[in-house]
Amino acid sequence: MALVTTAEVCDANPQLIVSGELRALQPIFKIYGRRQVFSGPVVTLKVFEDNVLVREFLEEKGNGRVLVVDGGGSLRCAILGGNPVVQAQNNGWAGIVVNGCVRDVDEINGCDIGVRALASHPMKANKKGIGEKHVPITIAGTRICDGEWLYADTDGILISKIELCV
Repeated sequence: MALVTTAEVCDANPQLIVSGELRALQPIFKIYGRRQVFSGPVVTLKVFEDNVLVREFLEEKGNGRVLVVDGGGSLRCAILGGNPVVQAQNNGWAGIVVNGCVRDVDEINGCDIGVRALASHPMKANKKGIGEKHVPITIAGTRICDGEWLYADTDGILISKIELCV
């Protein structure tokens, strides 16, 4: 993905866009982390103002995957912070996309991982462990399923039903 942009992928695959196999997320995410370009198979998680399951996922080996978290779009607290992002980087995750907030931005920006989120917020999340793993989620106007592929760069984020040859 380093040499081909998301814009070029869109231009080269109009049939996949028309069929819905290739979708673009609405441009609502801010860019964090040192890795501005990342891609990988998607793992989905749905939580609300609770980060226990987020941390649990990132403690696993990432194997180049991208964790996509539907945090309900909450702007009332951060569901991802610096420590879990460092752990994700060390465990081989390619990236994390959060439909919610992050904190410890300076620490996250020092990590060699791609992170997208709506905003930053200083308050921490709850620790109840409530949420759903590996479920279809809808964020930024797009339905995303476990096992699909995510491609992100400075132009935006694409979701594909299949791995694209780029």
